Amino acid sequence: MLALIPLTVAGLVTAQTLSPLVQHSKRHQHPGGWSRMRRHAPDAVLPLRFGLSQPNVDMNTLEELLNDVSHPESPNYGMHWSPARVAEHFAPSDEAVHAVTSWIRENGFAAERVHVSRTKGWVKLNASVAETEALLRTEYHVYMHESSGQEHVACEAYNLPAHIVPHVELIQPTIDFDSILPKRSASTSTKIALGQPGAGTVSPKMTTTMPAIFSDSVANCDNEITPACLRALYGLYYLPVATADNSYGIVEYTPQAYVPADLDMFAKAFGPSLVHARPTLVSIDGGVVQQTMKSFDYDGESSLDLEYAMNLVTASQNITLYQVGDLQIGASFNNFLDALDGAFCSFEGGDDPDNDSIYPDTAPGGYQGWDCGTTKPANVISTSYGYNEADLSPAYAARQCAEYAKLGLMGVTFLFSSGDNGVAGNSGQCLYADGSPYTYGTIFNPSFPSTCPFVTAVGATQVNYGAKVTDPESACQQVIYSGGGFSNYFAIPDYQKGAVGNYLAATPPPYDGEVYNKTGMSRAYPDISANGANYVVAIDDQFALVFGTSASTPVVGAILTMINDARLAKGKSTIGFINPAIYAPGFRGAFNDIVSGTNPGCGTSGFTAVKGFDPVTGLGTPSFPKLLEAWLKLE
Repeated sequence: MLALIPLTVAGLVTAQTLSPLVQHSKRHQHPGGWSRMRRHAPDAVLPLRFGLSQPNVDMNTLEELLNDVSHPESPNYGMHWSPARVAEHFAPSDEAVHAVTSWIRENGFAAERVHVSRTKGWVKLNASVAETEALLRTEYHVYMHESSGQEHVACEAYNLPAHIVPHVELIQPTIDFDSILPKRSASTSTKIALGQPGAGTVSPKMTTTMPAIFSDSVANCDNEITPACLRALYGLYYLPVATADNSYGIVEYTPQAYVPADLDMFAKAFGPSLVHARPTLVSIDGGVVQQTMKSFDYDGESSLDLEYAMNLVTASQNITLYQVGDLQIGASFNNFLDALDGAFCSFEGGDDPDNDSIYPDTAPGGYQGWDCGTTKPANVISTSYGYNEADLSPAYAARQCAEYAKLGLMGVTFLFSSGDNGVAGNSGQCLYADGSPYTYGTIFNPSFPSTCPFVTAVGATQVNYGAKVTDPESACQQVIYSGGGFSNYFAIPDYQKGAVGNYLAATPPPYDGEVYNKTGMSRAYPDISANGANYVVAIDDQFALVFGTSASTPVVGAILTMINDARLAKGKSTIGFINPAIYAPGFRGAFNDIVSGTNPGCGTSGFTAVKGFDPVTGLGTPSFPKLLEAWLKLE
């Protein structure tokens, strides 16, 4: 395969023969819409990043560590780690650094070309294509996207000496195929920047505008959801008292932005004490609350999130707005995580230039800094954005998932919308048998980060037409369908085994293993749900009805923030990662079980909401009084 490599480069591989070569990673297909065009030029330079394996980041170890501080039966419940302890515990070993740098130098690279990051998370080497192909025993090709014309460089597999394999988690650029496209393509679900209109698997849907006349009555909650409806549905009647010690963060990705006048318009109708109130802005990588582009596509998400989050936690509790990414290139989840944890900036190779926005931004007017470990995480963080799991390599997804586990160890509750397309993914796309996404695929397409076992995924319910606010809700069947299903990447966590096992035994879905991962050994989602239909939202000087798990997620975040307030007022810790607790026997009955509705997609009716856990609405919707009682019993 390497016969065309010049002899001067071929000589570099001799040191590798001392240890047998092992295939480290392989891609079995490239995403739909991409075609392989040609071999990459041998003299082109690749910015190689070797992500060093960190100790204690395998899924089983992370779960054990999290259970120690998050499971209600653990004697260490609530004893969350400090950031310094987390950084020290997960730092790569000196042995890994020495092994990888020595191997690179032994293959003919001068020492001054090899750089190790300050946190020892990655090794950087700028090498020509010919040098890289000899080092990794691979071939690099140039691929082109059919509709956009964008090019992407990748290999299909690469090899490492056996003694190096334990020390390297991943290498970039290699097999990952997650280019950020300049425009949306109907033929592929490859993602675009999170804040751009239509990006991701989760985005609110608007159906109609409404007159600006409302009452505090809950008699019309089957047609219009207001804060009063949500308080009645979930028993959220609580005035916070420990607000100085508490925090609730909402994440938005530029160019998504709220309009200040809309916050006031909503406040005048539903919470006069919030008129002129604003969230505290934390700008990350040049994030701005832009006011140039105004429409539902740009204002809908942020307005929805903030109007309801601010109202439900009352004017006494401040909201932190994490605005991520500049106007030029935007941002990804990893850019946000960089700001929360400086070690993550270099963990396993740092940000992927094909997958994340790279700062400093060299574009005119771009953000010239790089926010790395600059931001303190809030106690509860709500994110109404998501990708398709299949759009990311397993290694990339695992890297990000591990970071959520680390933040959970520090006492942070991370909430993600489960998706608005039922068992389908972005734009209702499903998967082919080879794992590639396409409009007419038939295999269920899970959402990420919802499938990460270290976050809490939130689905959507509805008040049925003609029903009272006191009647049982169903899974959302209007405009959107609650995202849910089973991961193709992540194993089932211990906290879920009982609930998922009972579901599969009592009501096995009527599909074979060719449609979804029916092994019973994979992470199921969502974990919980809340209403996601008919929200009255002020957007661009008018009220509109909005639908989505984008709505349900900040509502759950507000409820958990009030529980934190009550615990903090009694000198207790924040609740942190909640999943081990909510699945435990002590929380049985603390959720309103949803037993009707489905989440269709991929040419099927999807899964069905049934008694107990189901991959449509999870454990059900929160009962604030019962959850408060259960959490106050814990130390």
